Amino acid sequence: MDIILIPGLWLDASSWDEVIPGLEAAGHRVHPLTMPGLGAPASESAEIGIADWVDSVVQVVDSLPDSCIVVGHSGGGNVAWGVADARPGRVSRVIFVDTVPPPSGFGISEFTVRDGVIPFPGWDYFPDEDVHDLDEETRQRTVPLTSSVPARVPTDQIVLANRARYDVPVTLLMGGLDQEAFEAQIDQWGPYADEFHAIADAEVVRIGSAHWPQFSVPARLTELLNAAVAR
Repeated sequence: MDIILIPGLWLDASSWDEVIPGLEAAGHRVHPLTMPGLGAPASESAEIGIADWVDSVVQVVDSLPDSCIVVGHSGGGNVAWGVADARPGRVSRVIFVDTVPPPSGFGISEFTVRDGVIPFPGWDYFPDEDVHDLDEETRQRTVPLTSSVPARVPTDQIVLANRARYDVPVTLLMGGLDQEAFEAQIDQWGPYADEFHAIADAEVVRIGSAHWPQFSVPARLTELLNAAVAR
């Protein structure tokens, strides 16, 4: 299969480096992406929004000879779901890595804007549940891999209009939640619960990690990605 890997905020294609070899060893063609405007100053990135990120991935989907798997980590999950909405007949599965399918009209989150862009806030910014398995060596090694993102991207509302997206099979690889725990939690999230339950074929698999498994447990993440693709 062709597998498109969409990083979360602040990360580029290299964030998947420890996952790619295991996917390729399973025979897959892997397309790790760096999103438009990453690391660019506001003078070059101010007009880039979430729709531009979705469009950039749609272009990759359209360039492939057959259907593909789309993987989105964290905020990249919003992009992945936008791609499923735009090309439901070309996406054979969407895999969310510690994130959920967003409902139309919602953004990723809000972060501090500096000099017209959103820099990586540092590992200490995040709650322990998100970073508890990132040791000091991993934190120091990965901070240089981060870059600012365009200010609009995290707060732009994603626009989803094609109900055919609900026919695309979905796998949620969640850091600490299995299916039962996830469904109990998402049922408290209003429109997010409606979006999830509208999907015809959705499974939840626990990774056993915090929020960045590509850094903390890349072998485990690779195993679960390969298993999801095989389904």
